[in-house]
Amino acid sequence: MSIYRKAVNNPVTTALVFIAMAIFGIFSLINISLDRFPKFDANVVMVMSSYPGASAEDIETNLTKVLENSLNGVSDLKDMTSTSKENISLITLEFIEGVDIDVATNDVRDKLDMVNSVLPDGASLPVIFKFSADDMPIMIMSATADQSYQALDKILDEKVATPLARVSGVGTVSIAGAPQREIQVYCDPNKLEAYGLTVAGISQIIASENRNVPSGTIDIGSNSYSLRVEKEFNAAEEMLNVVVGHVNGKTIYLRDVARVIDGVEERYQESYLNGTQSAQIVIQKQADANTVNVIRGIKKEMKKIEKNLPSDIQIRTVVDSSDNILNTLDSLKETILVTFLIVMLVVYLFLGRWRATFIIVLSIPISLLASLMYLWATGNTLNIVSMSALSIAIGMVVDDAIVVLENISTHLERGAKPKEAAVHATQEVGISVIASTLTMLAVFLPLTMIKGMAGLMFKQLGWITSIIMIVSTIGALTLIPMLCAQFLRFKPKHGKLHDLIFGNFNKFIDLISRGYGKLINWCIGHRTIVVMISIVVFVATLGLIAPNVKTEFMPKSDDGRITIQLELPAGTGQSVTRTLAHEIHGKFVEAVPEIVNCSFALGQADTDNAFASMQNNGTHVVSYNINVGSMEDRVRSTAEIADVVRAILADYPEFKKIKVTEGGGGMGGASTVDIEIYGYDFETTDRVAKEVQAKLLQGKEFSQVLLSRDEYTPEYQVDFDREKLAVNGLNSTTAASFLSAAMNGSTMSFYREDGDEYDIRVRYAPEFRTSVEDIENIIIYNNMGKGVRIKDLGTVVESLTPPSISRKNRERLITVSGVVANGVALSDAVATTDVILETTDIPSELSIEIGGSYEDQQEMFGDLLMLLAMIIILVYIVMASQFESFMSPFVIMFSIPFAFVGVLLGLWIADMPLGAMGMVGILILMGVVVKNGIVLIDYTILMQERGKSVAEASVIAAKSRLRPILMTTLTTVLGMIPMALGRGEGSEMWRSLGVVVAWGLSVSTLVTLVIIPTVYASLSSWQERRRARKLAKNN
Repeated sequence: MSIYRKAVNNPVTTALVFIAMAIFGIFSLINISLDRFPKFDANVVMVMSSYPGASAEDIETNLTKVLENSLNGVSDLKDMTSTSKENISLITLEFIEGVDIDVATNDVRDKLDMVNSVLPDGASLPVIFKFSADDMPIMIMSATADQSYQALDKILDEKVATPLARVSGVGTVSIAGAPQREIQVYCDPNKLEAYGLTVAGISQIIASENRNVPSGTIDIGSNSYSLRVEKEFNAAEEMLNVVVGHVNGKTIYLRDVARVIDGVEERYQESYLNGTQSAQIVIQKQADANTVNVIRGIKKEMKKIEKNLPSDIQIRTVVDSSDNILNTLDSLKETILVTFLIVMLVVYLFLGRWRATFIIVLSIPISLLASLMYLWATGNTLNIVSMSALSIAIGMVVDDAIVVLENISTHLERGAKPKEAAVHATQEVGISVIASTLTMLAVFLPLTMIKGMAGLMFKQLGWITSIIMIVSTIGALTLIPMLCAQFLRFKPKHGKLHDLIFGNFNKFIDLISRGYGKLINWCIGHRTIVVMISIVVFVATLGLIAPNVKTEFMPKSDDGRITIQLELPAGTGQSVTRTLAHEIHGKFVEAVPEIVNCSFALGQADTDNAFASMQNNGTHVVSYNINVGSMEDRVRSTAEIADVVRAILADYPEFKKIKVTEGGGGMGGASTVDIEIYGYDFETTDRVAKEVQAKLLQGKEFSQVLLSRDEYTPEYQVDFDREKLAVNGLNSTTAASFLSAAMNGSTMSFYREDGDEYDIRVRYAPEFRTSVEDIENIIIYNNMGKGVRIKDLGTVVESLTPPSISRKNRERLITVSGVVANGVALSDAVATTDVILETTDIPSELSIEIGGSYEDQQEMFGDLLMLLAMIIILVYIVMASQFESFMSPFVIMFSIPFAFVGVLLGLWIADMPLGAMGMVGILILMGVVVKNGIVLIDYTILMQERGKSVAEASVIAAKSRLRPILMTTLTTVLGMIPMALGRGEGSEMWRSLGVVVAWGLSVSTLVTLVIIPTVYASLSSWQERRRARKLAKNN
């Protein structure tokens, strides 16, 4: 018994199977996690090693090169970059996408074990750690306070960070910008000298006085008592009464030589929200946690936390990564809903019967829900790619159902009983329906097998669409005939309005069919002219339009965030940076009314701030984070606002580096063109890099151009004379310790309060740390108690420390990184770059490569073009197997070149560059455009088998198959229009895909409806003549 008959004879079982599938799909939908993109596994491993006291060049020669030579043999290594700076070597290993990062890490560890023994003495053993997009903050909040500000760090640490760290999926919670309490003991160096005291000595005395010492037990009578000496300070003022020495019989107290301030650290990273000083709460998630789920947990916990905070503390969200994810997915939900309604209307318009429309449209939610089961079962997320797949599939899943239902309707019109009509009609078209699905699978299944970035991005699309096509085909062969047998009736009664609308529509379609039949008849009679015109159209399109179509990597998305990093000359004081930061903030607020929140931070970050330690920071660096809200609530795009910000910053020549980034970083941001200049000599590479930078900035293709190499950092070095040190019974280490204690302070003890510890820092008072003379007058004591000033032991000289040394694949390099301007295609920016490099005098010892988004684009396009060739071959194989002929599928393949004509025409008219999403649209077209050809040729062959001539068979097939071809084409094309015209948040990502499929299929259908019957008739006539000649020759 066939599957069709079994489904029709067992309606309850058939219905329950699909109902169960829908229920499991709904369960999956409820429980599935949400994200912006498919999960990318980490493919970066970092190796860090320290070598205290070594300069950048020493680190490069003795540490970095040794490690690089060993790591160069690691398997699946894509790129190896390194940074050598004072004391530290950092090597970054980027592996091919999709590699098992744990295996790669073990390989790295094995290579390092082989060279650990040859590392220089004093160098630390290399530390390995993995890095991925998961290490970026998912949420940043800002806390402001009035009376509680001094204690803000403690309050946030205890009442916010601690409970948030317990939320499922939260990795680290860092507090930045809140002043940390510190007890400052400010000494007067003149008084210290008068009493023969030192900073280190006072610090030691304070530590000795500030102790609770358990002293055993004592038995008194029948009782046993613990003995303790408790002399820890209960208040900072108690320190003033500590005895620090005796001079001439006089007791010297700490108050005689110093003042004690219970305050905050002198230098800390300051944070501001909308101009008000605040503290930042930076949250990172665990490696496998889902962003949306984690942030939901954080928000839920914050509602409890806020009830227990002091009333003057206000916490606002600065960055919420889930907002953009949810807004983008909401836009796609709207697109899917509109697509569903459009497809339903098209089907109803063509069929004119609500029951038939309901039966066909029912296959859409069932197929879509079935694909969600795959996502949930495999631990994948519902994201842009997976939801785009659902939207793409809506217009295609009804194709098989339409073919089956239309054939069943034909049988019913001939008077067949519903059940028999359902079985026999399905049996007639079953093979062609399966072949059509196999053609689509030949397109989508290869997407699941590609490697690299393209594989990570589009593997889900391949699996989801394949599952949807398989389920829709099973539904078309089982559920559709069962429902038709139960509900579809021959010649149902209709009202006058229905007859008026659908009667006229059917007359219009019949008129088109007759006209189309006459056109095909004429074309077959003038085959040479038709074929020549088609070739001219194809060549003209390639020659005139193709050169004007631009290319890009990924479309630029608008997520409502702008990040800015400004660098003043190294060594700029924090007070100067602060004043300038506030001034610029005021200008931003005035020029950009769209700003919802503007936070900025400046100063050196604390070492326990995990996120800040990954970034460039210091007293001369300001980092802004601007939130301009959802794109649906404003007129200007993020890119336009970023240009306004750049114009404001252009008026500040004091900044050495200005970096304005649209978006929070990662995929969907502005494209970049990185010019990598390889060469050993700093001076030569710097000269060429600055020349290229200046030329790039002259044009309009780049909004900003940055150099990777930092400025030289100014510093004071104390050059001790070893001979003078020896004469005075000193050495460099002892002298350096006195200098460090006076300037940076000595912390040998803690002040304890409520279970928390705060540093007690002893050093010179601020007014004695302001000039070179202050350094020169620091007194250093030898073991004999003799004091000597630094100026008598050496000289204080100003110098510049060399910048960090960057290397890539074991060669020194400097990178000129250009951010492609708003409205400029990546291909135009690369073309301009090529011209500039050709006109630049580049010494022979230097080599140049272009990287950045262009390198990623070339890699992905290469993978997708190889996939395109494989798909075309697979589609041909499937069709050749179906027709058992080499010629018929060859004729159908003529529709593919005209799909490219439609693609180029659509992109040119829409003024849209071809990117990765557009390339995926082209791959999808390969399966969709041949379906119409299959329907035409299949019916033509059937007519020939019934004794019709080639010309008659072609005309009959054209007239009878036009209606289903128009119907399936319109459902797919109109289903793509909401995607092509999308204006919601994140719509930029899939707009080009919609344009490519809609235009490609439309033009291909119009042309192939004419060219395929014509070419088929020509080749069939040629084959007949050839057979006749052979027959005549044999006779």
